Amino acid sequence: MPSPRLRFAPSPNGRLHLGHAYSALLNAGAARALHGDLLLRIEDIDPVRCRPELADALVADLAWLGLRFPEPVWRQSARMSTYRAALDGLRARGLVYPCACTRREILAAAGDARDPDGAPLYPGTCRGRPVPQEPHAVPHAVPHDTPHAWRLDMARALDACPGPHNYTAFSPGGPDIVRAAEPARWGDAVLARKDVPTSYHLAVVLDDAAQGITHVVRGQDLEAATDLHVLLQRLLGLPTPRYHHHGLIRDEAGDKLSKSLRSESLAALRERGVSAAEVRARLGFDPDEGRA
Repeated sequence: MPSPRLRFAPSPNGRLHLGHAYSALLNAGAARALHGDLLLRIEDIDPVRCRPELADALVADLAWLGLRFPEPVWRQSARMSTYRAALDGLRARGLVYPCACTRREILAAAGDARDPDGAPLYPGTCRGRPVPQEPHAVPHAVPHDTPHAWRLDMARALDACPGPHNYTAFSPGGPDIVRAAEPARWGDAVLARKDVPTSYHLAVVLDDAAQGITHVVRGQDLEAATDLHVLLQRLLGLPTPRYHHHGLIRDEAGDKLSKSLRSESLAALRERGVSAAEVRARLGFDPDEGRA
């Protein structure tokens, strides 16, 4: 059996808040309980929202909490060629297709259908359209120079990998449970965006495999995505880690903390004089753990 290895993988598109602190500390506790390692991975595939100064800031916030990570720290922005190669392999097998639809077009075509994240469920408008090798080479194809995403052809993917698509859910200190994944409910999910040769879904399964991640601890808001990740792991011949999806930290209104809602950041708490020990205690962790 490989040595247990976990990862905490934030995106530098804003400052970390208490929800991130909870997940990072829970990962650290699980790594200790499993006698394994915890890695930091910076998921910075978004070229617009992710900024180097925010990546540096999140490292500083985690250090303030008492968390240290092995070097080197992986940055997804340095692995675009790996993601592109995996996408090319899926394309050669006929498992992905280009999609030039706009968000407005998808919303209009989807009607009331939604994916597990609540986004409009793509109805397959571009599925089956040929892919030209040069501009205007094939009638009715997605134009060669038109920005387009690449979508997984879910029907073909399930034919290529019919399942069952199961994964193991673990609970620190509790029993393992085998769960059945349902990738079909995601429809033809985006595997590469119009501006970068990957998406979160493709990048995360490739990186988890390349880093030897055996246990994934992340929020319940990503639990449904595990269905799609398990299918991609099977299609790409990658191992499937064990997963634990923890509860989310919420504000007084019951909304989960998020950068988009401008939830109070760890930096702001620090500026108000709140100590790292107080943050740890507030989140249910030993206030002295990790103190120098």
